[in-house]
Amino acid sequence: MKILITGAKGFIGKNLVAELNNIKEGKAKGYHLSPDLTIFEYDMDTDPALLDGFCKEADFVFHLAGVNRPKEQSEFMEGNFGFTSLLLDTLKKHGNNCPVMLSSSIQAELNNPYGLSKKAGEDLLFEYGRETASEVLIYRFPNVFGKWCRPNYNSAVATFCHNIAHDLPIQVNDRSVMMTLVYIDNVVKELISALEGKPYKEGAFCKVSVEHSIALGEIVDLIYSFKESRMSLQVPNLSDGFTKKLYSTYLSYLPEEGFSYPLKMNVDDRGSFTEFLKSPDRGQVSINISRPGITKGQHWHHTKNEKFLVVSGKGVIRFRKMDEEKVYEYFVSGDKLEVVDIPVGYTHNIENLGETDMVTVMWVNEVFDPEHPDTYFLPL
Repeated sequence: MKILITGAKGFIGKNLVAELNNIKEGKAKGYHLSPDLTIFEYDMDTDPALLDGFCKEADFVFHLAGVNRPKEQSEFMEGNFGFTSLLLDTLKKHGNNCPVMLSSSIQAELNNPYGLSKKAGEDLLFEYGRETASEVLIYRFPNVFGKWCRPNYNSAVATFCHNIAHDLPIQVNDRSVMMTLVYIDNVVKELISALEGKPYKEGAFCKVSVEHSIALGEIVDLIYSFKESRMSLQVPNLSDGFTKKLYSTYLSYLPEEGFSYPLKMNVDDRGSFTEFLKSPDRGQVSINISRPGITKGQHWHHTKNEKFLVVSGKGVIRFRKMDEEKVYEYFVSGDKLEVVDIPVGYTHNIENLGETDMVTVMWVNEVFDPEHPDTYFLPL
């Protein structure tokens, strides 16, 4: 199959091309397309002479090219209507009645220069479909967000993510404004479904089935919480679909020199203990380093429970039930990864039996509360 993508280097185009290439290379799963794909990429810097050949050979057209922020208002109609007209005329010239998908906007319903130009492009494509009996698919996208979207252009989410990640100010005029958004991965999945002959249609228009409605102020608060999470170590609530997608989007705007961040290591002559991640409902993860011959622990808990995973070095984890004398031993090593549960009501310790530092990943079911530590010293 030969696929023409206009606006191939734009936000949606770039993501679509990447996923189609994954399908070509056999890396993407869950689709029903043959990997025998040829992708014609057309963008602003493409030789215009190539459009003729692309339109002659294409089996499907994704028309994603458009103008969002021109210097002159007249460029709206030139870019969103004029190029659409040229594209359709070229397809007609070659008698190519392949399906054509058009990227439009919910603003096509509004009486502004951008919306009017989008509406004109829609009308032109509908007329083309009636004239040629070609399948036409028009998507009135709401706000699309995700990786590779240009900040300070036409996406508030991209601008907020970029500016907050780079310690730049943002401007919010009305926090209560409700935003309807679609995530770029859902957009790409829908476009590929259309390519497979299974578009999601509502009446005359197509749409992305998964939409998110959220107040602008909530979006801003979430993004600021993502930034703060590096200090608080609190993991966002990723069980919420929108939060999960927005967090991934935010991370894609981190400055290249700012991918890493330090953790507070609590160091003494026994080694160190460092908190890594925290969650209000899933506990926290910490990294414990014990020097050779060192024993740590010697305590028990009422309700707090833990999991220990030694990832480097070797040692032994010992347990004794509160009202018994028998000691149980579990020998652990980074050579054989094995999780050891730490039940409540057992005093326990962990000893480094090796000649090098022993590194243990520790999970506990609750974030440490210094007012109620639920930790009671008792040697084995």
